[in-house]
Amino acid sequence: MAEYRLRTPVTEEQVRKLKVGDVVYLDGIIITGRDQVHRRALELASKGEKDKVPVKLEGMALYHCGPIVGKVDGEWKIYGFGPTTSARMESVEADFIREFGVRLIIGKGGLFERTTQAMKEYGAAYLAYPGGVSVLATNAVKRVVDVHWLDLGVPEAMWVVEVENFGPTMVAIDSHGNNLFLDVLQNVKKKAEEIKAKI
Repeated sequence: MAEYRLRTPVTEEQVRKLKVGDVVYLDGIIITGRDQVHRRALELASKGEKDKVPVKLEGMALYHCGPIVGKVDGEWKIYGFGPTTSARMESVEADFIREFGVRLIIGKGGLFERTTQAMKEYGAAYLAYPGGVSVLATNAVKRVVDVHWLDLGVPEAMWVVEVENFGPTMVAIDSHGNNLFLDVLQNVKKKAEEIKAKI
């Protein structure tokens, strides 16, 4: 296992060096995107209107997160910045990676076969952020740079956030087809079959 500190945007070359089990800390800009951000951005792409997506996503880190925010003296402040469950985005994440060239997806709970294949093909990785330690993520926030698509609601909006030393995250899916979550599922299935055979 290696440890990396990366600044966004990241290159395909940087991502290809990452292996399952590596630890990654991030500096720079990360962008939040949950179900509705994926849906709207992909709808725009399907109509040939990618230019209407308000942020350039190529090389960026997309964070599955619905932040808890408030305004202080007219400025947005983040009070909670923990990850949301990534599995909800499995049906659209491969298309999102292909269309927009994001290099890092951050979340909890993992993604599966289709996304793993897209990450291998296009050079992306999934960084697992530990659930239950939102305060750690919140402390890494330097400032809210911008917010887009607030009409979707605060948690579903696209938040553009500057972070410093965001992590630790662990590479749980790399760009070589390795997926820690699928490995665990396969091992559990194998053990269950072994136990059933003994009964």
